[in-house]
Amino acid sequence: MSLQGRRVAVLAEDNYQELEFWYPVMRLREEGADVVVAAPLAGHAYESLLGYPLVAESTIEELDAEALDAVVVPGGEAGRRLQDSAAAINLVRRVHERGGITAAISTGTGLLAKAGTVRGRKVTGDESLSDQFREAGASYMEDSEVVADGPVITSRAPDDLPGFFRSIGQALRQEGE
Repeated sequence: MSLQGRRVAVLAEDNYQELEFWYPVMRLREEGADVVVAAPLAGHAYESLLGYPLVAESTIEELDAEALDAVVVPGGEAGRRLQDSAAAINLVRRVHERGGITAAISTGTGLLAKAGTVRGRKVTGDESLSDQFREAGASYMEDSEVVADGPVITSRAPDDLPGFFRSIGQALRQEGE
């Protein structure tokens, strides 16, 4: 079943982890989802950890949480930087509050914790954030490649991307039923 008609924002910032950004973007588009790449500045080129650029199509602030089925947050230094963005925190919180999917991998999971979406849930992510998860009221699952707890989907690292995408795709399909 395709993801046609599903609208997903993938957030970006400088020093993003290449695979954690491009794998979900390409797989979601391949499945027919309408994917928008959003960052602090639209039209700005953001560089990956290895210098691979992407151009943001929209600002995070411009996104309408009501129009989104999901928001995906990649890792790298970008995941940490996005935690300092009031617009990113507010977007993730609003998507979550309306029952949309919030998905993050590696350091991107810290944004979910900061936005308050992980309280009372099981999560995984970058091990350096385990204390932050606990402080946010989540149970940290260290050895899980992917944890899908309701509409909150978290994963650890690039090696886990196939399972991470499968969980996002499955959740988007269920949401569309």
